[in-house]
Amino acid sequence: MSIGGIGGIDSSRIEAMMAQLKAAATKPAAPNLAPGSLGGIGNLGKLGKLGDLGKAADVGASEGASKVSFSDALKNSLQQVSNSQKHAEELGQKFAMGDDSVSLSDTMIAMQKSSIAFQATVQVRNKLVSAYHEIMNMQV
Repeated sequence: MSIGGIGGIDSSRIEAMMAQLKAAATKPAAPNLAPGSLGGIGNLGKLGKLGDLGKAADVGASEGASKVSFSDALKNSLQQVSNSQKHAEELGQKFAMGDDSVSLSDTMIAMQKSSIAFQATVQVRNKLVSAYHEIMNMQV
């Protein structure tokens, strides 16, 4: 089932992404927020199956020496997406201005990464809004 008809990500994938966010939130080290890195979002492609996401969540939950709030994890993820978009825009501007240090392939890859990260963020937002509406419609 596709949520919102954008990107074709079903609810099981979104739940797996949420599990990965929770696992990333329990890591003691702060993610690298350099303009060229995507932190946890960039590592989504390295995982083979959805089952691997669950394993990553289990490992992250068992390591949990320091707790990070959900709002902090969400804020960090949004910051990573924002940094990714800024980096892609900078590369696009450099390429358009004729900078020889920036190749077309690097520019397009950065733009696609930022697009995918943004689409995933929109899907997570849609899932959170849906869960909120479900909770609010529950009878007490």
